[in-house]
Amino acid sequence: MIDTPTSPSPGYGIENLPLGRCARNGYVIRYQDLALPSEGLGMSLDSTAAITVNQLRELRSRAREAIESDSPYAGPTVAVSELELLTPVPVRAFIDFYSGIHHASNVGRMFRPDMPPLLPNYRHLPVAYNGRASSVVPSGVAIRRPYGITRATPEADPEFGPTRELDFELELGVYFGSDTAMGQVVPIDAIESHLLGVVLVNDWSARDVQRFEYQPLGPFLAKSFATSVSPWLVAMDALEPYRAEGPAQTPPVLPHLQPGRAGHYDIRLGVELWTPEAGWHTLSETNARELYWSFAQQLAHQSSNGTPLEAGDLYATGTISGPERGQFGSLLELTWRGSQPIELANGATRTFLADGDRLRLTGMAGTSVNLGAVEAEILPAG
Repeated sequence: MIDTPTSPSPGYGIENLPLGRCARNGYVIRYQDLALPSEGLGMSLDSTAAITVNQLRELRSRAREAIESDSPYAGPTVAVSELELLTPVPVRAFIDFYSGIHHASNVGRMFRPDMPPLLPNYRHLPVAYNGRASSVVPSGVAIRRPYGITRATPEADPEFGPTRELDFELELGVYFGSDTAMGQVVPIDAIESHLLGVVLVNDWSARDVQRFEYQPLGPFLAKSFATSVSPWLVAMDALEPYRAEGPAQTPPVLPHLQPGRAGHYDIRLGVELWTPEAGWHTLSETNARELYWSFAQQLAHQSSNGTPLEAGDLYATGTISGPERGQFGSLLELTWRGSQPIELANGATRTFLADGDRLRLTGMAGTSVNLGAVEAEILPAG
């Protein structure tokens, strides 16, 4: 049996029961063959298959019964420190939305100061792009500074080299937990029955690379080098008590995006930066309620053209920012495109991430549901 994550930290108890996937001595422990006999959790090895919604609910139900029984498990345990934590579900596809309206507005103000902050389509559909599943990595995996093509000024010649503007993005991700057929459309009222659970996501960005390459299509090398996710999958059932209303949507959304009930969640989110000069520093604190588009709206729109969805698809929200500077979910916003450096201890400052820095994202719903953390160190370009 595996000890609860980062015990004795709060928020991993019976109300949460998050699921993790791990390896020990090179073997992967899989969900599908986890059993809960009288002597406790049994484990079988070597699988990369995704878990389904029904399997997750069954496993959490049996785990709760075992914990609440009069004969609690007393067999050998394995400390988390002895395991290699993996992504909680093998990622089949990765899609990143742009559902944080404060982030989208801030970006518009920075890069299109003579135009309305939001582009005309923003309030009508959840904007997204298809990323790379192959570069989604678990918390703790170091991120190497990527290369790309940049241009120092609009008049300068393009050059190829390491990014000078490495950034984080504070996001949530939701895993899809079943397969749909080609041409099948899942209506918004049915989408939530397919959602497996939530993780924290850091979708790393090379801002200078992105600035030069994103026109006319969108992110490419600036985003595809790495995306980090937290190791603990928090089931949608565990988040149900924290369901909340999101921002008012005006104008009214199209029928296929109209939800039958509140689809947002009251999840407090935080960002902490560690630097060799100054130690740990809190950069931002915000809440998932600030998202404009909910999980259900995002996936209903994804499904609306009949594309097949698969168990293990990971959908990220896009950067989650609040309305104030201390609630922004990226350094691009926190430093306002590098023009307002962040002051740290001992006289240190940052505009974007430096080699040797470490970044940690955290999340908590109430006092009983901890999303854990996603953390990584920045390595120099190779």
